[in-house]
Amino acid sequence: MTELFDSAAFLKTVTQQPGVYRMYDSSRTVIYVGKAKNLKNRLSSYFRSTLDNEKTRVLVKNIASIDVTVTHTETEALILEHNYIKKYMPRYNVLLRDDKSYPYIVITDHKHPRLGVYRGSKKSKGQFFGPYPSGGAVRESLHLMQKIFPVRQCEDSYYRNRSRPCLQYQLKRCLGPCTNMVSDDEYQQQVELATLFLQGKSQDVIGKMIEKMQQASDRLEFEQAARFRDQIQALRKVSEQQSVTGAGEQLDAIGFAYQNGMACIHVLFIRQGQVLGSRSYFPKVPNASSADEVFTAFISQFYLSGANGRVIPKQILISQALEEQNAISAALSEFAKYKVVLTEKVRADRAGFLRLACTNALSALTSQLSHKSTMLQRFYLLQEALDLEQPIKRIECYDISHTMGEKTVASSVVFNREGPLKSDYRLFNITGITPGDDYAAMKQVLTRRFRDVQALENIPDIVFIDGGLGQLAQAEAVLADFSENFTEKMPLLIGIAKGVTRKAGLESLIMGQTHEELEMAGDSPALHLIQHIRDESHRFAITGHRQRRDKARKQSTLESISGVGPKRRQAILTYLGGLHEVKKASVDDLARVPGISHELAQKIYDTLHH
Repeated sequence: MTELFDSAAFLKTVTQQPGVYRMYDSSRTVIYVGKAKNLKNRLSSYFRSTLDNEKTRVLVKNIASIDVTVTHTETEALILEHNYIKKYMPRYNVLLRDDKSYPYIVITDHKHPRLGVYRGSKKSKGQFFGPYPSGGAVRESLHLMQKIFPVRQCEDSYYRNRSRPCLQYQLKRCLGPCTNMVSDDEYQQQVELATLFLQGKSQDVIGKMIEKMQQASDRLEFEQAARFRDQIQALRKVSEQQSVTGAGEQLDAIGFAYQNGMACIHVLFIRQGQVLGSRSYFPKVPNASSADEVFTAFISQFYLSGANGRVIPKQILISQALEEQNAISAALSEFAKYKVVLTEKVRADRAGFLRLACTNALSALTSQLSHKSTMLQRFYLLQEALDLEQPIKRIECYDISHTMGEKTVASSVVFNREGPLKSDYRLFNITGITPGDDYAAMKQVLTRRFRDVQALENIPDIVFIDGGLGQLAQAEAVLADFSENFTEKMPLLIGIAKGVTRKAGLESLIMGQTHEELEMAGDSPALHLIQHIRDESHRFAITGHRQRRDKARKQSTLESISGVGPKRRQAILTYLGGLHEVKKASVDDLARVPGISHELAQKIYDTLHH
């Protein structure tokens, strides 16, 4: 506990009402957010003479101050806690980072409704079905429906401008309403059948189709009857293939697995009795967190965010009981404006859903732990190969990418003991150098990276330079210039030079300062780690360069001229008839364009011709 914080004096003033508390360190950074039914009792528990939990002991040592916010109910406290966690992202809280938006299938409200994918808030008119866990799941469902229900899936702009039926009509996957190839009533019948199918009422759909097939047959409309017959056969086949069904439930089944300080939560999304899909989540878990704390934090953060189209189902199946289960149910109900029930006591189909979620959670966690273990082993073997005393915790790799000197980009990728740390990846646009000068580019990117004083946790143990002695020498010079920024430790520099044959796996490793070549066996896991890091740096650099190059090539030459904004650019192109004519125009021709002065015309002419 910091000397700055007087816990005894603070606890004398704390209320016994429910509320939320925020703990700060000496730099006024929020390090933990919690809620309590009784704030005084809860906060007093942090400052007892004996603390069993290691995480709590470390937390208390870093507390410099505490703020409390009183709420009327425990439910309000739970919702406010979630909002504060989302805002401050405290390092001692379990954190769920989920910015994924959830897509829906929509049947639009048009004269000839369209089946399509929809993301975002449901402000448009129409019927929405979902949410689905991924765009792939939606596309797969739409592809299946296209074979059964010939309802249009084309965009409105495409639909409005048709003068004859498209290929989908020829394939019998659309009735061609755009060119009046079907009556409005017949088209609407197919829309209604598709709607029933999306609501999980497959048997009702089959029943209606049988009835319509019989009616068409009685009217001697055998082609139409045959179409209904084919639809019935396709729908029955789909129904047989759907192995996990129920009686119209709308629920989520959540499986939980927690081992070796890592948690996996697997969520099955079940709507209209069908599993629309699933997804595994790996929240950031502080050391020594309890399973109940992790699972509770996930459920509250996952559902209370209410973002990205996520909907709280009325029933949530959980794999284990929670201490605050009733409070969470009440908070979710208040947030959703209807009753939400959390339950772990299930039977029959629901028990099957829950077993499936738990199996997937354990499987995903095992796979993740295996990857983490493999990565950790490779870090240990690299430390051994380099004969380093201190463990390797952070590795950075730098690469340069350009096309004949055009739009040079440098990449910086970071690996820690768990693998790629993509939040720390960086791209640098290189400017002010001779095109194609990789040495100058390497010097510039490393100067920009290391010119400021570095926090200890951001100083890499090893810096790999994708290049030979020239690039390595530039890196050595930069680190020597900023040596005062590395009082705690100096990164080890290693160059990765392409071999004579320039084939992957035959690179040479050149040690910084000594310039000795490091020999590693081709099957060494440490060498595989280096290759992985180098390949990731290369991929990231090429991606960044291509994006920058393509953007520049798509950009009009006029856009780079100072004083020529969007309106003037449009006026010039419209008046002269396109960029080709603009380039042929004289200064006087340019000056005739409304809004273009003679001085600006001269500037445009000089830019385009010199």
